Amino acid sequence: MKRFLGLVLAMLMVLGLLAGCGKKDNTADTPKPEPEATAPSVKVGVIYIGDENEGYTGAHMAGIDAMMKNLGLKEDQVIEKTNIKEDESAYDAAVDLAEQGANVIIANSFGHEDYIIQAAKEYPDIQFLHDTGFKAKSSGLANMHNAFNAIYEARYVAGVVAGLKINEMIESGKITKDKAKIGYVGAYPFAEVVSGYTSFYLGAKSVSPTVTMDVQYTNSWSDMAGEKEVATQLIANGAVLISQHADTTGAPTAAEAKGVPCVGYNVDMISVAPNSALTSAAMNWSAYYTYAVKSVIDGKPIDTDWCQGLKDGAVAITALNDKVVAKGTSEKVKEVEDTIKTGTLHVFDTKTFTIGGKSIEELIKSDTNYAKYADYIKDGYFHESELIAAPAFDLRIDGIKELTK
Repeated sequence: MKRFLGLVLAMLMVLGLLAGCGKKDNTADTPKPEPEATAPSVKVGVIYIGDENEGYTGAHMAGIDAMMKNLGLKEDQVIEKTNIKEDESAYDAAVDLAEQGANVIIANSFGHEDYIIQAAKEYPDIQFLHDTGFKAKSSGLANMHNAFNAIYEARYVAGVVAGLKINEMIESGKITKDKAKIGYVGAYPFAEVVSGYTSFYLGAKSVSPTVTMDVQYTNSWSDMAGEKEVATQLIANGAVLISQHADTTGAPTAAEAKGVPCVGYNVDMISVAPNSALTSAAMNWSAYYTYAVKSVIDGKPIDTDWCQGLKDGAVAITALNDKVVAKGTSEKVKEVEDTIKTGTLHVFDTKTFTIGGKSIEELIKSDTNYAKYADYIKDGYFHESELIAAPAFDLRIDGIKELTK
């Protein structure tokens, strides 16, 4: 009997083992949860001169958003401060960001620079990035950096778009060649603005040789009413096309009201001026912000002066308004952009402009007031944004007149 019971138990054990061998292990097929992506170890503080309601700061905000996406940063890794004036407020904002743990601090306006340098001296372990400035190199600070985009390249292309439109107006009999005057709404008489309006003018002149330009300043980066007023006045003075280096939609609004074509800045103006806007010259700040913040993450040095243009995707023109631009504009734009990208065309080719009837090379040799430009002139063109990131071209060339109110 005991033997029989033993055999039964033995058989049961074997059956149990077989059943165990045949049983499917469901845990092996259960997908394991993906480990949560770890955000890079960095915290970015940003100081803006304006907010999302003006084009210049809006372009910077878009650049920050793209940088965050490119690098996988989370919302709590970026602290943004808007409407920070070009005074002690900029220093206070930088200190506050530093105390909140930011190890990269960005300021986006020219007048912020001295205050950012002050903060950089006090926080040597934080990297400070300043857009449009020129003092990083001379400051001697390893943690101070300047950046700008070669917007003069995009402005030249936008000028070509404008010149083609003027040609169309001449050919249709709307204006005569001697009435081909552009009105330009400028913010301040700084090199950044002078470089911009000159490159725009040279682009227009390259396809429409009789164009002239009147420039009038608002003495503000962002003044919608003032920009609208200046644009209206320029049109009253004979401008048949309007462009701008100012941050609001004031000038395109005036152009639309007067039925005058226009070229904007920073953002697409077609929604504002559907019957007037041709295109806009725009900056893509994500190129710099991605490069600089990634450098911090990777522990790599950041260029003291950084500037890139069309070839690197740092500047562009916005979509052409097909119902307003002249026929053949798209093809000509591609041609011009390609020649700039390959270095075949240089925006500030010294053969394309004069100053008081003389070339800049002649003036450097004969007039001590122009000696300071010698370092910029090489191989037949002005090397803009190469010695330092910020624009340096502030020559007043023939064909352009600066007006006062």
